[in-house]
Amino acid sequence: MAEVIVLGGGLAGLAAAAALGESGHRVTLFEARPFLGGRATSYESGTETIDNCQHILLRCCVNLIDFYRRLGVADRIRWYDEFVFIEPGGHRSVMRAGRLPAPAHFTGSFFSLKFLNFSEKLAVMRGLAAIRREARRGDLDQITMAQWLREHRQPPRAIERFWRQILVSAISEELDRTAAAHAFQVFRLAFLATRDAYEMGIPSVPLGELYASEAWRKIGGVEMRLRAPVGRIAIEDGAVRSIHAGGEEHRADYYVCALPFEKLAPFNLEIDVAGFTHAPITGIHLWFDRPVIDFPQATLLDRTIQWIFNKHQGRYVQLVVSASHSLIEMPRSDVIALALAELADFFPAAGEAKLEKAHVVKEVRAVLSPQPGLEKKRPPARTQYRNLFLAGDWTRTGWPAIMEGAVRSGYLAAEAVSDATGSPKKFLRPDIA
Repeated sequence: MAEVIVLGGGLAGLAAAAALGESGHRVTLFEARPFLGGRATSYESGTETIDNCQHILLRCCVNLIDFYRRLGVADRIRWYDEFVFIEPGGHRSVMRAGRLPAPAHFTGSFFSLKFLNFSEKLAVMRGLAAIRREARRGDLDQITMAQWLREHRQPPRAIERFWRQILVSAISEELDRTAAAHAFQVFRLAFLATRDAYEMGIPSVPLGELYASEAWRKIGGVEMRLRAPVGRIAIEDGAVRSIHAGGEEHRADYYVCALPFEKLAPFNLEIDVAGFTHAPITGIHLWFDRPVIDFPQATLLDRTIQWIFNKHQGRYVQLVVSASHSLIEMPRSDVIALALAELADFFPAAGEAKLEKAHVVKEVRAVLSPQPGLEKKRPPARTQYRNLFLAGDWTRTGWPAIMEGAVRSGYLAAEAVSDATGSPKKFLRPDIA
C-alpha cells in the first residue's frame, strides 16, 4: 500500500483520507487550523459550541451520506420531510410528498401553498416541466438561471418566493450569478427524481463532532496533524518531491491537495483559477430569555433572512443568509438589529423577548460562485504532476460547490490515487437519477 499525504482538513480532504485509509493506504493529513471540517465546522464561543453556519443536506446528497456512514455518524443526522414556508405575519405553508409517485409527489401540497396564487403555481409547474424537458439543453452553463426564468415567463413573485428562495439557499448565490445548469440539477435531483430526495437532514450535534469520530481509529492508517499549515510544495521532474508543513519536511508516494483555490498561488502549481470568485454566507446566532419559536426549522419569505433553525428549545435560534453580499460590509450591530427586526415580522414572541447574547459569523469565502461559463474551467482531480491530485468543492465534481460537491471531489481524488497505484477502486456513488 502507498503513503499518501493530504493537504487540508475540510470535507474534501477528509473524504479523500477516509476512502484511502479504508482501502489500506497510509494517510497523513495536514490542517492549518486546530480543528477539522473547514468551512463546515464548529468551535467554542464563550460557553457555547456553535457551528459557523447551519449546514444541511438532502437525501439526494448520496456521497455526503456515504461519508457520514464511513465515519459512523449517519445516525446523528435528523431528517425532516416537510418544507415550511412562513410569510411576514406568520402565515405558514407546508410542502411535503404525497401519495403520487415522482415527479408528481408534491402535487397535492404544492397547490395548497398559500404564498403563491393559482396562476403563479401554474407558472411554476410549467417551469418544472420545462426543467425535465430541457435537462440536456446545451447552453445551460452559459446562461444564468435568472435569464432562463425570464425566458420561460415566470412571474416576478413566483421567482422571488419560490425559485429564488430554494435556489439561493441550496447554491448560496443569486440567480443572476448562477449558471442555469446548477439550478437545474437542484430541482432535477432534489425535487423531481424520487419521492424522498428532497428530505432535509440537519446534524443533531455540532458539526465538529461529526469529524472527531472514533471512526478514524477504526478506519486505521489515517493520522491527523492539526495546526500544521503547508508552507511549501517542492516539485522535481514533473512530480512532487516533498512538502513542508508544521515546520518539517514530509515525503510520500502520492499527494492530494485539498486546499481552497485562493490558497494555491504561493505553491506555483500552474493551476488556472482565473475568474474564480466566492459567494458569502452569514450565520446569525441569537439567544433569548424565552422561547421565540416552537418548530425545528423554516424558510422565511420576503426578507433578508432566509432560514431559521431552532437550536435549543426555541430560545437559541440560528438564522442563515446565503449569498449575503449586502451584509458583508454591514457592522455587526446593524446585522443583529436587522435580524431582530425581521424576526419580529414573523414571530411576535421574538419582538417581546429579551436578547441575551448574539454572535455573527460572516463566511466571506463560503463557496465558489457558480457563474456561467465557469464549469469547464474547474480542474479535474488529475494534474500535470504524476503524483499530485486535486480535491475541493471548487474542482470539477459535476456538482455546485456545496458539501456534496466537496465529498465527491475527495472521492474522485482517492480514485485517481488508486488508479496511480495500479489497484483501481471506485468510491464515488452515482447520483440518484
